[in-house]
Amino acid sequence: MGRYHFVFPRWANLLLPAALIFGASAPLYVALVIAYGFSPLTTDVGYMPEQPVPFSHALHAGELGMDCRYCHNTVERAAKAAIPPTQTCMNCHTQIHKDSELVAPLMQSYQTGLPMPWKRVHDLPDYAFFDHSAHVNRGVSCVSCHGRIDRMEVVYQAEALSMGWCLECHRAPDEHLRDPDLVTELGWTFEGTPEEEEAYRAYWKELHRINPSQDCSTCHR
Repeated sequence: MGRYHFVFPRWANLLLPAALIFGASAPLYVALVIAYGFSPLTTDVGYMPEQPVPFSHALHAGELGMDCRYCHNTVERAAKAAIPPTQTCMNCHTQIHKDSELVAPLMQSYQTGLPMPWKRVHDLPDYAFFDHSAHVNRGVSCVSCHGRIDRMEVVYQAEALSMGWCLECHRAPDEHLRDPDLVTELGWTFEGTPEEEEAYRAYWKELHRINPSQDCSTCHR
C-alpha cells in the first residue's frame, strides 16, 4: 500500500477547536465591547466642555460659599435647574472685576441683551424626564448627581446619569437622603454612629413618604 502524504502538519488539527471557540465567543466579545464603548460611563462621564467664560465653581461655590440656588434659582420649584441669565452674573460683576478680559464676554452680553452661549454639561436625552424640584425638596443633595461641584475649577459630568444608575437610587434611596435644608451643603457628612445615620435617613424617608417609582412612565413620559 502506498503512503499517505499530509499537506498540513499534525499540530494543525488543534486549529479546528480553536477556530470553533473563537467563532462562538467573538460575537459576545464584540457585543460587550460595543455596549461598554457606547455606555454613558465611557461617552459621558468626564465630559468637560469649554465654556465662553472660564467660570470657576471651585471659586464661587467653594471658596466664596455661594449657594447653588443663587444661580440655579428654579431648582426648588421647577423640573429644570435653570442656567443663570447674564443679569445674575452682573449683579456682582458690574462692581467686581468689571474690567477683566475674562469678564468681557459677560459685559458684551449684558450690553447687547444677547444671551451667553453656555454649553450644557449635564444634558439628559429628550426622552428622559427628571424633576429637580421633586428631588431637592425631599432631601436629595446636588452632590448625589453632580458630585463635588464646589471643588471643580471646570465643571464636568461626574456620574453616568444612565437609566440603570437612576434605578439604583430609586431602589435604595436612603443613603442619598438628608434634611432638605442641607441639599446645597455639598461637603456635609453625617456625624454619628452608623446606626444613628441609618435612623436619620430613615426619618426623612418616612417623613416625606419616599417610595420612588420604578415604572417606565415615571421618567419616559
